[in-house]
Amino acid sequence: MDENKERSLVAKVMDGLVSGIVEQKYGAILPPQDILSKEFDVSRTVMREALSMLLARHMLDVRPKTGTRIRPMSDWRLIDEDVVSWRFRAKPDQTFLRDVIEFRMLIEPRAAALAAARATPDEIAGIRDAFEALTRLQVGEPEYQAADEVLHTRIVAASGNQFFRQMTAIVRGALVTVNPIVDGIESVREATLAAQRSVVEAIEAKDPGAAESATRTLVDLAAEEVGRAFSLQRTSAQPAPPSTSINESLGA
Repeated sequence: MDENKERSLVAKVMDGLVSGIVEQKYGAILPPQDILSKEFDVSRTVMREALSMLLARHMLDVRPKTGTRIRPMSDWRLIDEDVVSWRFRAKPDQTFLRDVIEFRMLIEPRAAALAAARATPDEIAGIRDAFEALTRLQVGEPEYQAADEVLHTRIVAASGNQFFRQMTAIVRGALVTVNPIVDGIESVREATLAAQRSVVEAIEAKDPGAAESATRTLVDLAAEEVGRAFSLQRTSAQPAPPSTSINESLGA
């Protein structure tokens, strides 16, 4: 079979399967592959490829002796983590750093506010544990970056919002991109820890307003240092004016 024709068939079968799933045609478990192949009048190879594409998007779950289960829609991968990861591998430019900061400012404060309102006792305990683990580490230690990511992603996950939860890959990538710029500054490290402590305490107190405000302070710290870093980089060629804002520094 022509490769393009097979791809077209796979896409058509995927669309048909998804339609059946969202219309609750199949119930909780899909029929066996040979039955589905006959239903869609395609080869088992095409059906297997279509099912694998849905598996990769966390829409299906294959278990021994139980068949292919349809996963809850809240589990479906709405944002492709592989693509997100690949994008963050590239060396960041000014526009990308600006977009990273804007994304964090849009998502993290609101997620923290929702976590303060919705987080379960176990989720709150997990956030506290992540923060305490972070305080025991120093910048530069191998575990530091991972611990910082755990804290931030647990807060986002505790928002209870399925779209926010699936953005944790972007949050991790944003931290990996921005942290190397700001972590080497001791005063920023201390201010960051203080802001993180305020976020955690606000979530524990179930105070959404305080959690949102503290998270904005936290992201602002990173934004200011990223802006300052780029201002300093430009001074060798052309001195930047004093009190350059983050938007000016990053070319907004």
